[in-house]
Amino acid sequence: MKITVLDFCTVTKDGDIDFSPLEALGEVRYADLVRSDEIARRYGDSEVFLINKANMTRDVIAACPRLRYIGTFATGYNNVDGAACRERGVTLCNVPDYSTHAVAQHAASLLLNCAGNTDRYCASVAAGDWVRSRSFSYFAYPMSELYAKTVGIVGYGHIGAAFAKICEALGMRVLVHTRTPKPCPYPLVSLETLLRESDFVSLHCPLTAENAKMLNEETLALMKPSAFLINTARGGLVDEAALAAALNEGRLAGAALDVVTTEPMLPENPLRSAHNCRITPHVAWAPLETRRRLFRIVVENLQAFLGGASVNRIV
Repeated sequence: MKITVLDFCTVTKDGDIDFSPLEALGEVRYADLVRSDEIARRYGDSEVFLINKANMTRDVIAACPRLRYIGTFATGYNNVDGAACRERGVTLCNVPDYSTHAVAQHAASLLLNCAGNTDRYCASVAAGDWVRSRSFSYFAYPMSELYAKTVGIVGYGHIGAAFAKICEALGMRVLVHTRTPKPCPYPLVSLETLLRESDFVSLHCPLTAENAKMLNEETLALMKPSAFLINTARGGLVDEAALAAALNEGRLAGAALDVVTTEPMLPENPLRSAHNCRITPHVAWAPLETRRRLFRIVVENLQAFLGGASVNRIV
């Protein structure tokens, strides 16, 4: 069986993942970033594709006659034409919930940084400001306690629920807005109420056609000028121009983002230079333990398929 791993560089760094369990299943070829229009030309004889963000379009799927299976190194699969898979009888599997702890942890680190300006203090010390200080302590940047502050969590899946527990442990008041009500120990409120009352708003919902740019000029205006926005979900949930304007005009205190609409980030993205906007390069999911868990589940999905079973099957 010919197995092609695309986006190899997004899964492993310096050989920190052992691919031998996958190699036991067939002939494995590895490729880094491959343009959609080159996938079939270079790897059209593949029976299995394992991908992260590669675009498996209808044309690509049609041009790979031996293709039987597509597995994603991700929870999301919007880069795969599911209808084309169904028509061709190609199985599509994803990996749900592998990054819960890592993404909740990263959201918490962004939350703490917003409250304490930790990154700025570290940079200040590295620049020699403490060495030059006359006092043992200096308050160059504002800091605030999270205790008794209100955090609004949009989306209450596994990650949102894990992040809520972290915030509760910090003594915060937790509000939740979700489109799929489920048992929840925190108040369930409308999006408008959540935005008006929260000191911190954290996004943990999938991106859909219905909620694209859910945070826009109108909804951002509901937030307190002292509030912060955190987004470790999907960049498309936010109108980036509206967010940049709110930050630059002082209508919002700050933002901390791990995702943007187009990735890698475009040079002209207005958030690059927006006031008090911290951005990390979509790494919330990437701790070593998380990536090893991801790889293990990808292999287990494929093993189940080869054995005639169905695990984490989308199509």
